[in-house]
Amino acid sequence: MATIKDIKYLNKDFTELRSSLVNYAKTYFPTTYNDFTPASPGMMFMEMAAYVGDVLSFYLDNQFQETFLQYARQTNNLYELAYMFGYKPNVTGVALVDINFYQQVPAISSGSSYIPDFNYSLYIEPNSRVTSNLNSNISFLVGDPVDFSVSSSSDPTEITIYQITGTTPQSFLLKKTRKSISATLKSKTYTFGEPVQFTTIELNDENIIGILDCVDTDSNPWYEVDYLAQDTIYKSIRNTNTNDPYLSQYQGDTPYLLQLEQVQRRFVTRFIDSGLLQIQFGAGTATDSDEYIIPNPDNVGLGLPFEKDRLTVAYSPNNFTFTRTYGIAPSTTQLTFSYLTGGGVSANVPSNDLTQFNGSVQFLNSNLNSTTANTIFNSLAVSNPEAASGGGSGDTEEEIRQNSSANFASQQRNVTQDDYLVRTLAMPAKYGTVAKAYIEPTKAQTISAGESNSILDLYVLSNNAQGQLTTGSLALKQNIITYLSQYRMVNDSINIKDGFIINIG
Repeated sequence: MATIKDIKYLNKDFTELRSSLVNYAKTYFPTTYNDFTPASPGMMFMEMAAYVGDVLSFYLDNQFQETFLQYARQTNNLYELAYMFGYKPNVTGVALVDINFYQQVPAISSGSSYIPDFNYSLYIEPNSRVTSNLNSNISFLVGDPVDFSVSSSSDPTEITIYQITGTTPQSFLLKKTRKSISATLKSKTYTFGEPVQFTTIELNDENIIGILDCVDTDSNPWYEVDYLAQDTIYKSIRNTNTNDPYLSQYQGDTPYLLQLEQVQRRFVTRFIDSGLLQIQFGAGTATDSDEYIIPNPDNVGLGLPFEKDRLTVAYSPNNFTFTRTYGIAPSTTQLTFSYLTGGGVSANVPSNDLTQFNGSVQFLNSNLNSTTANTIFNSLAVSNPEAASGGGSGDTEEEIRQNSSANFASQQRNVTQDDYLVRTLAMPAKYGTVAKAYIEPTKAQTISAGESNSILDLYVLSNNAQGQLTTGSLALKQNIITYLSQYRMVNDSINIKDGFIINIG
């Protein structure tokens, strides 16, 4: 019968492993080998085994350590763990600054006074650039368009007299302010053949901020989502009579309407390291039918198309929730990605340094006096009244750890009533300005029989063109409903109400 040998599993470093091997040989092979001098062949093999054991133990401990967010040291592992926790690291820190846009317009008489002639208002296309005087390689991107003919509480146009003859104004100066980031707009095109499930491409560049947009050969837009199973995105449209005849009456304080759109052409992005962005697409094709993969609950048992009886077919409940396509994969087309790069400490430019404009400008009205129009066109000027700030080197390793932990805890969901309050105040201003907001549980006496007690009353106030508090328009409330729908807990109900205005003055 074989002798049960005492084997120790706690030794990890070279010294302990070598000592354990020597003791093992002395204990179980006392007559077979007894030369334990440093130069003996037996000690050479024992030390080689101890060396291999030490190396394997080190890599085992290191790999195990890299699976924990708080202990991981390798950058690529930190990025992977951050994405697992739902956080997208920043590889560069962009500088932010307000850019003032100026233009002149001629004065015209209106009754006994003079007003600006807004027929000569300029329209600046989105994604225009403003460049630094000190360093031409540093540019700031203005993502939103500038329309001098529109003035609202969320996008005011400041008007001052620019030129006067005697007591008669000859021209006015219009001013608008836009937020901008230190970024350079670039593009790259990829060619795709036959569709491949979860096609993945890589974008290599320095200081990548993110993807701005993506279009294919047929001018179909592709949308970036947080995860491939997310099939809806936010989409904004101008609040006009054509887009919504009912809500267009509120376009003064709500210039854009917020909508949810279901999209098949979508992709996700993730950073592998600071200079490599991975882009991944879905697993389906344009001819896939969700009706086959996700049966419609209204049709189950009634028969789907082609007169196929489904009364005897068993469906998994999961099939009503998840789809195997996760969006479609690009096939036999080209995708052009517009993306942003920039940021860094050097982007923190001083005040009044951003004066070089580069963008597309046009008049929205025709039949203008050519001489006056040319003068007005050349009057366009830009500047930054304050220094840019925020530029940096992106997230450090410790910032990735802390931000990932915080993001995982919040899950980007509204759990407490304060979450709803913060999310409401964070809604972009172009969908309407929420100047004041307050939230509280609905009073018990106002809850009807059978209603859930998880009802919150959200009181909101907006600003009018003079900056005074006013009740929110129906369009603003509709945008709040759409905006909160993506973050609302399934059993929460929100009543959006007008706040109370008390004029103390």
